[in-house]
Amino acid sequence: MAEHERDPGALEAARARWEAGTLGKALARFPERSPGFSTASGLPIERLYTPQDVSGLDYVRDLGFPGEFPFTRGVQPTMYRGRLWTMRQYAGFGTAEETNSRFRYLLDQGQTGLSIAFDLPTQMGYDSDHPLAEGEVGRVGVAVCTLSDMQVLFDGIPLDKVTTSMTINAPAAILLAMYLALAEEQGVPLDRLGGTVQNDVLKEYVARGTYIFPPRQSMRLVTDIFQFCSEHVPNWNTISISGYHIREAGATAVQEVAFTLANAAAYVQAAVERGLDVDSFAPRLSFFFNSHSDFFEEVAKFRAARRLWARMMREQFGARDPRSWMLRFHTQTAGSTLTAQQPENNVVRVALQALAAVLGGTQSLHTNSKDEALALPSEDSVRTALRTQQVIAHEAGVADTIDPLAGSYFVETLTDRIEREAADYLERLSELGGAVEAIEGGFVQREIHESAYRFQREVEAGRHVIVGVNAFTTDEAPPSGLLRVDPAVEKAQLGRLSRVRAGRDGIAVRQALDAVRQGAAGTDNLVPLCLAAVKARATLGELCEVLRGVFGEYRAASLP
Repeated sequence: MAEHERDPGALEAARARWEAGTLGKALARFPERSPGFSTASGLPIERLYTPQDVSGLDYVRDLGFPGEFPFTRGVQPTMYRGRLWTMRQYAGFGTAEETNSRFRYLLDQGQTGLSIAFDLPTQMGYDSDHPLAEGEVGRVGVAVCTLSDMQVLFDGIPLDKVTTSMTINAPAAILLAMYLALAEEQGVPLDRLGGTVQNDVLKEYVARGTYIFPPRQSMRLVTDIFQFCSEHVPNWNTISISGYHIREAGATAVQEVAFTLANAAAYVQAAVERGLDVDSFAPRLSFFFNSHSDFFEEVAKFRAARRLWARMMREQFGARDPRSWMLRFHTQTAGSTLTAQQPENNVVRVALQALAAVLGGTQSLHTNSKDEALALPSEDSVRTALRTQQVIAHEAGVADTIDPLAGSYFVETLTDRIEREAADYLERLSELGGAVEAIEGGFVQREIHESAYRFQREVEAGRHVIVGVNAFTTDEAPPSGLLRVDPAVEKAQLGRLSRVRAGRDGIAVRQALDAVRQGAAGTDNLVPLCLAAVKARATLGELCEVLRGVFGEYRAASLP
């Protein structure tokens, strides 16, 4: 046993001697850069951390062992020593043919999972020929209107050989139905499918804006997916509860954890009230977090989130299956930190953010490309982004031991601080009635807006340095080699959509849409009804229009 453990006073005396002597002389000659230091989220950082800062830490209670409650050190017993994280680059643009080509390229380069970016009309539930879709088809993702688009998107890609993540929320049940129908066409049993549908509509109301229906009707669609997949697609992650977009909107690390877990609790509560046993669906819940540039804060954030979720599920919701306590998450590096100025700097930012995600124990990772502040990523830049993950995995040595930063006085103190402050937020949200009520009342939105405003003022005042933006600037030539979406994409997509409509059985489509309408007005699970409709070649827009007619549309209120 070390002397300071036998006699804490000895450590206190030793520190006092160091402060008066060695430190005092150094400060007299070289004053510190700032009178106070803090993380990017504003949490104070002390000059030095010692065993005194973690004197209340109980290893078994607070850290435990990997693969065991409270999962602070990771959700798998061997973590990356057994299997590396899934390298899942987000991709989608233009037509289904173009995105299929990018998928094949990424798989050839060593990517281990697919992640689909849908264009804005698809996310908002409009077909490509809707007036509101004009000029947006294929711009920020791939256009998918019918099962025929999904067939082209995965041409030559067997669905039982890859896992697929779909970033889709309000119309998630419809896109999932298309994927399931495609699997059946390929002869792949549904119980062999692996992947994730984002299906997290609550964060759309506070951070992203691609909502369609009011919150409570949207929650019904979420739980329909929970129920259907727990019975028919057992290996599918039925939701990816996203802190990523909350952070991109300006939230702090603490707010990202708190608001994400509050949303997750709302989904769990809704499913339980629906009559589902918590352990029947909770093991397939997954999360999606941001990895920002403040390295140690991000590592601590991931560890704190795992511990907080494990305790919440066991103590608040009474889950008995240890898999229900596990916070499994995908991470994406922070798009909001990428700069149009000196875009080469983004390679360094992404590498550090990716390293933080790995040291924080992520299960899946997307690394942003250096040119994403300017355009959709080019093939060359997306290869560099993927290579960044591969270098971390195979050259850096950080995947060879589990949770290597555990025991750091600083990291453990910061982990405790983030958990404690996130728990305080959760208590405030509970007093407001929960996540849905807090969103409807504008509380969450106001908190994020205020955090974003404070951070921007720090940047504009020069107190927070952004290299190449407010410091170390240079004159630069316009970038070259950026990816541009050909305007002909929209014409090609409209042509395929027109051919699908012309070639389908109109009576079968009307009957399928009527069944969805009746199911929405009642209590039927809508996933199998959507599955029948997409097989009949009903379009995404037609299905969403039916649901709009029953559920109505959400209109955000102005914040005071």
